[in-house]
Amino acid sequence: VQLVESGGGLVQPGGSLRLSCAASGFTFSTYPMSWVRQAPGKGLEWVSSIGAGDSIRRSYAESVKGRFTISRDNAKNTLYLQMNNLKPEDTAAYYCAMGYGTSSKGPTQGTQVTVSS
Repeated sequence: VQLVESGGGLVQPGGSLRLSCAASGFTFSTYPMSWVRQAPGKGLEWVSSIGAGDSIRRSYAESVKGRFTISRDNAKNTLYLQMNNLKPEDTAAYYCAMGYGTSSKGPTQGTQVTVSS
C-alpha cells in the first residue's frame, strides 16, 4: 500500500488549494478514504471522509464544512481535497488515509499547507 500526497503550499487567508493523494498497491475503488491533518504541536485531526465506489457518502469536520470538498477519481486511483476560503487555523500537514472517519494514518509523508499573509 502506498499513498502519496501532493498539492500543499503557502497561501493567503481566503485562498484555495487542491490536495491530491495518489494511491497504489490496493483496490482503491473498494475502500473508503479520509483526509486527516496535524497542526504544529497538536495531534492528528480527522478532516473529511468519502465512501467507496460511487462516493455518495461524504462527511466533514465542523471546522471545514462548507469550505472543503472531498472527491475521488477511481479511474485514476486518486483522492482529492478542494480547500476554499482557507484560514490560518487550517495550517497543518495533511495526510490521506484508508478508512472512513479515521483520525489515524499510515506511514505517508503528507503535504504541508500554510495559510498566512
